[in-house]
Amino acid sequence: MAGTTRTPLRVGLLGYGIAGRVFHAPLIAATPGLRLAAVLTRDPQRREQVRHEHPDARTVDDADQLWRAPDELDLVVVATPNRLHVPLARAAVAAGLPVVVDKPLAATAAQARDLVDEAARRDVPLTVFQNRRWDGDFLTARRLVEEGALGRVVRFESRFERWRPAIKPGWRESGTPDEAGGTLYDLGAHLVDQAVQLFGPVRAVYAEVDRRRPGAQVDDDAFVALTHANGVRSHLWMTTLAAQLGPRLRILGDRAAYTSHGLDVQEAALRAGERPGTPGWGEVTPERYGQLGVDGDLRPVPTEPGRYQSFYQQVAAALRDGAPLPVDPYDAVDTVALIELAHRSAADGRVLTVAPTGPSVHA
Repeated sequence: MAGTTRTPLRVGLLGYGIAGRVFHAPLIAATPGLRLAAVLTRDPQRREQVRHEHPDARTVDDADQLWRAPDELDLVVVATPNRLHVPLARAAVAAGLPVVVDKPLAATAAQARDLVDEAARRDVPLTVFQNRRWDGDFLTARRLVEEGALGRVVRFESRFERWRPAIKPGWRESGTPDEAGGTLYDLGAHLVDQAVQLFGPVRAVYAEVDRRRPGAQVDDDAFVALTHANGVRSHLWMTTLAAQLGPRLRILGDRAAYTSHGLDVQEAALRAGERPGTPGWGEVTPERYGQLGVDGDLRPVPTEPGRYQSFYQQVAAALRDGAPLPVDPYDAVDTVALIELAHRSAADGRVLTVAPTGPSVHA
């Protein structure tokens, strides 16, 4: 593979919507050792944006153009609508091209597992863009938990809330099952992944999933409770109808708690045209620091700088030097399985238990 040399690894980006344009393309361009070589988009306005923002990248309007010349790329990134994640990733794997897939990996755990198994059989690297593992508040929370600053953790509360009372056009609001639209797939893919990263395997799932806005075809308000094997309970909220936002993170331990407010700053920075490597990237000001301690005895804890750039740095190291991929794709399979269980729990109105070998429901 051409990527074994020290010339930049050539990246083909499939999709130039919000995911491709705001997240993947800038992070790829900012990563030493990677070069954005091709972008798949049929939309004339987006093709013009590519020419303006990444003039060295060629545009294509058909993925088959890439599969017919796999030696011209070293990595493919799938940043399309969710329904295309599996077929495009499968085509990349068949072409022998390492692939990054945006979250959620697939609409169902069965599809996700088949894809990951196929990549493993063919010995083609595949990973999933769970970028919020590199949110500054999450990195801070992980450090505090690992240091024992909270004592024994009993509950993890995590919110990803928005105020969007009007339904926006687009596939994310579509009720077609293969679109994997709705807030539980969109935001839950982050919150579930973070909870499992912090506190390990899940043994029970309970969820409340609703359509609150008039005319909504998919869920826009959800609550998920996970019981981890170690006894920690994760309570996860995601909604488009939060006129007042709750804490982003609250972790309760038997010695202290940690609470932080506000979303990580990196997405807003990327949307504004900023890039990793600029002064202050991923940093928040002291008034945004989370609080650690007990009421009456609280102290601010500096928030770790967020570092989305770490994802593609680790991808480059994996392809060049055999380092571990940044996200084990089977983690993403389990996340989709837990989201499926959450939907079933909400539909059935009951707690579902998870088999010790993975997120499958006991009879």
